[in-house]
Amino acid sequence: MDGRPVLVATENEDATADLVIAELNRRRVPVLRFDPGCDFPGSVTLSASTGPDGWSGYLRSGERTADLSQVRALYHRRPNMFAPLGEAQAARFTAQENRRGLGGVLSALPGCLYLSHPQAIARAEYKPAQLATAVRLGLSVPRTLITNDPAEAKSFAAAQPTIYKPLHAAAYHVDGEPAGIWAAPVEAGEISNAVSLSAHLFQARVDKASDVRAVVVGDQIMCARIISPPGVVDWRAEYRHLRYEPIECPNEIRGTLLGFVAYFGLGFGAFDFAVTADGAWWFLECNPNGQWAWLEAAAGLPITVAIADLLEIGEDKRE
Repeated sequence: MDGRPVLVATENEDATADLVIAELNRRRVPVLRFDPGCDFPGSVTLSASTGPDGWSGYLRSGERTADLSQVRALYHRRPNMFAPLGEAQAARFTAQENRRGLGGVLSALPGCLYLSHPQAIARAEYKPAQLATAVRLGLSVPRTLITNDPAEAKSFAAAQPTIYKPLHAAAYHVDGEPAGIWAAPVEAGEISNAVSLSAHLFQARVDKASDVRAVVVGDQIMCARIISPPGVVDWRAEYRHLRYEPIECPNEIRGTLLGFVAYFGLGFGAFDFAVTADGAWWFLECNPNGQWAWLEAAAGLPITVAIADLLEIGEDKRE
């Protein structure tokens, strides 16, 4: 590949990454796309050597080869995990070697912009860390309880209107079909001893007028108001009935969002807020690799261009 390439690590079917790759192609920026967890070592070859300036060598996928010492940026979108191909000890060992070998080299490329660094994304995915950081930065955060004690959960839910939400948006299937676990209201009488089987997150329900998704790319912040039918707790369960409009990010929120991504070392973040009738923004969570393609089209936000700008330049504008 001629010129400094951009590596795009994501699953094979990722329409969001497709938008960015198409924009980079339009700009004639060389791109090598691959899925580390699925493509390596089958269709991807790695050869990396240490040197005075860091790792050198190549990463090859099909007919495309990237010089590791010349990578300008790694767009760590949504790659699959390095999973063992079977239950045998050798398969588990191989998967861990792949993760620490290819994954380790990709995490230590010289002169490379990470959007975002895999280790920064992993650290920022922990909701307890998110909520504590949001409070420290001065954002309004609903009263929250994380517990596996049914009595504590019942007491919390009896004290105010409460919702339950998962601590991680992992894949979940019901009768073989994919299903989402959305934030939902919960009453004290609905809480059983099953709470003791895992950690649960309970949160005071915000009497919201609308939701906002704020997308941070480098030092740019693009926001959309999400208007859902009355009584909807989690707008993600009602995509067909949503309306969107672009809005400006308040200055006091802007500074905290930039502080948040800087603290976790992120170049991207998709933040969710509940906004009350008096205009107060309540922080709910940050997805360090959240979806945005549908929002760009619905609210007219130039997210693709902002991401392509960072990847093409290979520099974080905050620095």
